[in-house]
Amino acid sequence: MIESIYAANEQRYDGRMKYRRCGKSGILLPEISLGLWHNFGGVDLFSKSKEMLHHAFDEGITHFDLANNYGPPYGSAEETFGKVMKDSFSPYRSELFISTKAGHDMWAGPYGEWGSRKYLMNSLDQSLKRMNLDYVDIFYSHRYDPDTPLEETMQALIDIVRQGKALYVGISKYPYEAAQFAYNYLKQRDVPCLLYQGRYNMLKREPEQEGIIKQAKEKGSGFIAFSPLAQGLLTDRYINGIADDSRIGRGGFLKKNELTEDILSKISKLSEIAAERGQLLAEMALAWLLKDNSVTSVIVGASSVSQLDKNLNAIKNTAFTDNELSLINNILDQ
Repeated sequence: MIESIYAANEQRYDGRMKYRRCGKSGILLPEISLGLWHNFGGVDLFSKSKEMLHHAFDEGITHFDLANNYGPPYGSAEETFGKVMKDSFSPYRSELFISTKAGHDMWAGPYGEWGSRKYLMNSLDQSLKRMNLDYVDIFYSHRYDPDTPLEETMQALIDIVRQGKALYVGISKYPYEAAQFAYNYLKQRDVPCLLYQGRYNMLKREPEQEGIIKQAKEKGSGFIAFSPLAQGLLTDRYINGIADDSRIGRGGFLKKNELTEDILSKISKLSEIAAERGQLLAEMALAWLLKDNSVTSVIVGASSVSQLDKNLNAIKNTAFTDNELSLINNILDQ
């Protein structure tokens, strides 16, 4: 049986997806971006991963977020994307905004992680091959390296852009002072930082509390949030117990000890507010991040097309009344 050739939905830009300007740049990103951290690795069913990627693009998601070690095994999420890129997305390359990163453990030996010039450049070369790409739209330093001079890491990002292997660069999870240095160093050399990527959700508000989001805006960069649902805690899934097929039940990245009585109480109360808004808790949690333009985009994961659609419902109502915000803040600050 010959598989049908993919043709993107002709109505993908009909207004169903909203786009936001990324800092002081020409780039617009979809309010919802798709991350390939989970469910797109070599251990996952390729046909299902491809279906989700196709559906995302058909719904107006133009930004796909990857990293060198996404899988498992390491590199396999990029390989999955590379197959879809070759078979389906190649006619649409100019419409896609594709990211990858390097910084965490990737291969054995002293040059397989952190922020050295050798690691970053070697990693991106390998990523491009896996993804069947000539360039990525943005390449991130995935984490701050306290032992490598920041000048070396930032200069590697600059040279990667000048070599044509990335159109833009960004930083992820950098502490405030290191981010300040990075923004200044890059701008002074005419390769400004396009995006800061940080873990941000209702239960983890450090980027807001530590001034990271405000800093990015002041420096002309966008801010993109990952883990917006706190690895599934900000859903209705755990309110009535831990299901065997949940992330906690499977013994994955999210651990049982993270579902404390305090957290359970908060998500139960937040779920009630979401219901009054006509939303699921997950939808409200995403809408809460998008309530103002300080957040350029939110990276969601998905294990199915139906789950992706539920996340997309969030953008239908990102407005909150003062009373709703007051109630939510009271719950979160308890």
